[in-house]
Amino acid sequence: MGKQKNALERQNGTASLAAGGRLTVGERLAYGCGDTACNIVFGMISTLLTLFYTDYAGISVATVGLVMLISRIFDGTSDVIMGFIVNRTKSRWGKARPWIIWMSIPYCVSAVLLFTVPQTSETLQFWYIFVTYNLTTTVLYTAINVPYGTMSTMMTRSAHERDLLSVFRMSMAPVGRIISVTLTMPVVKLFGDTKEAWAKAMLMWSAIALVMLLICFFRCKERVQLENTTSKSHVPLGKNLKALLTNQYFWAALILWTVTCVHGTLVGTDLPYYCKYIFGNDSWMYSVLYLAEAGTLVVGAMLCPLLLNRFSKRDLSLWGCVLAVAAHATLLLNPHSFTLALVSSIVRALGEAPLTALVFGMMGQVVEYGQWKSHIRQEALIFGGGSLGFKIGTGITSAIITKLLDISGYTSSIDGVEVGGLITQPSSALQMIQNIYLYGPLIIWAIAVVVLLLYKLDKKYASIMTALEEREARGEL
Repeated sequence: MGKQKNALERQNGTASLAAGGRLTVGERLAYGCGDTACNIVFGMISTLLTLFYTDYAGISVATVGLVMLISRIFDGTSDVIMGFIVNRTKSRWGKARPWIIWMSIPYCVSAVLLFTVPQTSETLQFWYIFVTYNLTTTVLYTAINVPYGTMSTMMTRSAHERDLLSVFRMSMAPVGRIISVTLTMPVVKLFGDTKEAWAKAMLMWSAIALVMLLICFFRCKERVQLENTTSKSHVPLGKNLKALLTNQYFWAALILWTVTCVHGTLVGTDLPYYCKYIFGNDSWMYSVLYLAEAGTLVVGAMLCPLLLNRFSKRDLSLWGCVLAVAAHATLLLNPHSFTLALVSSIVRALGEAPLTALVFGMMGQVVEYGQWKSHIRQEALIFGGGSLGFKIGTGITSAIITKLLDISGYTSSIDGVEVGGLITQPSSALQMIQNIYLYGPLIIWAIAVVVLLLYKLDKKYASIMTALEEREARGEL
């Protein structure tokens, strides 16, 4: 009977190894606060920042696109570097957890600086936004988010508990975007609809984010320790990278994480323009559409633990992605219908919810799979490398959108002529705004469907954990 129970626990991912079994609801909520905080700030960066630059700070769309494109050169390495730094961090708070307290205040301050662009020459504006953008995203966000993601693998080794951490994280992450993104435009208009009003709004959101980061730090603890194994404390760089790059499920999880981030950035960045120029409303329509999708995403993510009792992470995510593709395709029937856009957003969000909620649980499985395959445990490096998906999803997507707007002839506020409160845009720019929103999500969620059809780790995971349990009992990785 005992053997049957242990086998069932391994199959369901509830058996714990070495340390870190069941977590309290308070710990899960505190962990979720970390991503709520990150999304309060980064939600603004990945959605409304481009609109602020072009339509309030008066910076040309070409300049904005150039900054974001060049910044990707630095972003491409910062996450991996941070992964190595976290792996070598030693403090009384652990490896990953201390970075949350160390970086929280600088991160929140830098976010406010993003929205305080000086009224000066275009060259100086370029360097100002280049420095502040990279300080916030490449340096400080990386220094918080890589350790934050890594911390979930150090709080528990139970796959079930990691799934719940991922669910809490991704149920609470949209709350951060709801707080900042959906409320920003009304707040900006309340404060006078000026460039300075954006800085005031960002100051409010940053203060909320700081409080939540502190809650995450003080309530979460690192419990998993594998120091009794015979592994070397410092694995050579080349061997570490080889183990990471030959882990096929790392690549699968990276692509899936990228899909969720690309979608958030694509919709968040293009939708304000879509509402402003296609629907003719730049205030409440954007807030309603964004809130509908984000709110449904929260509800859908919260339902995932119940569905996990019957379906694997892969199957649940796969059918959700199929639903997302089908729901968004309906908008092609009438791109100018706000009602259809609203219904499409809600149904699409239900389809997005499983993958969005469970992708970090998949990343935890990738850590265990990598240890089983290479005898090297790479929590920080896998989450550091995996967060490239986030950077690709936010930075490169934003750069591509701005480039597409630029070549289509989009006119920023400094160069355009206002008619009825709106800058007059050429038909080519209006068509580009529409095409980005209509076809972008279809392409990326179709990619997710293909990757999930090839994803087989769920079926192998129970036997992998059994093998690791036996090896670690012998003091081996």
